[in-house]
Amino acid sequence: MPWSPSQYVKFEDERTRPARDLLAQVPLERVTHGIDLGCGPGNSTELLIERYGAKAISGLDGDENMVEAARKRLPDTQIMLADLLTWRPSEPQDLMFANAVFQWLPNHLDIFDRLMDRLAPGGVLAVQMPDNLDEPSHLLMEESAQAGPWRNAFAKPARRAALPKPSAYYDRLIGKSVRVDIWHTIYNHPMDGAPAIVEWVKSTGLRTYLDRIAAERQAEFLEDYTARIAKAYPRLGNGKVLFRFPRLFFVAVKR
Repeated sequence: MPWSPSQYVKFEDERTRPARDLLAQVPLERVTHGIDLGCGPGNSTELLIERYGAKAISGLDGDENMVEAARKRLPDTQIMLADLLTWRPSEPQDLMFANAVFQWLPNHLDIFDRLMDRLAPGGVLAVQMPDNLDEPSHLLMEESAQAGPWRNAFAKPARRAALPKPSAYYDRLIGKSVRVDIWHTIYNHPMDGAPAIVEWVKSTGLRTYLDRIAAERQAEFLEDYTARIAKAYPRLGNGKVLFRFPRLFFVAVKR
């Protein structure tokens, strides 16, 4: 299933907040060559442009729909269609920034090792990834997958691979870095009930489940999943629910 830029930006403020928090820890006053890896519809790229200028920043994504949306949003910025599994920059970069993309690539430690080699001395690899597979939002995807007539479609797991431990990132990055900062942040997003949480994950983690279910069964699956989410995320006094969302961050400065 192609990525949907319109679905993704339904929660743009919440999705962009981790990018802001990551950028705040990037210790570069100037950037000549910087790129937003997995730029999506351009919301994170826009932050980089605001800080470093349009001439210094480009974007890259592997999905045609996202690239088209980013080009419309940022018509004066170079946005490339490329596969992060094989992409290499043509010249050393001062900044390679990635907001919520590498969790989809199980071999991303190898990719980070390769990207560090393409940073200029003192350059920065700054990455944020959701670390939420143990949250109800994702555990309940598995429950719903096994609960209905679609269960045969899930003989093989639909879940993405769990992130390695922070120590694995540190060990892999520190040999080429003068400093590696790694941290977790847990966001608690106020949401308008279970349907809002479902709308959020429909553009990300739930995609891999819906891809396996016949179109005529998807509404039934979503109904089952939404009911489970409603039980797991009780309404608060003002009618909202809190959507807990852990994320892993690191900033590595090239030796």
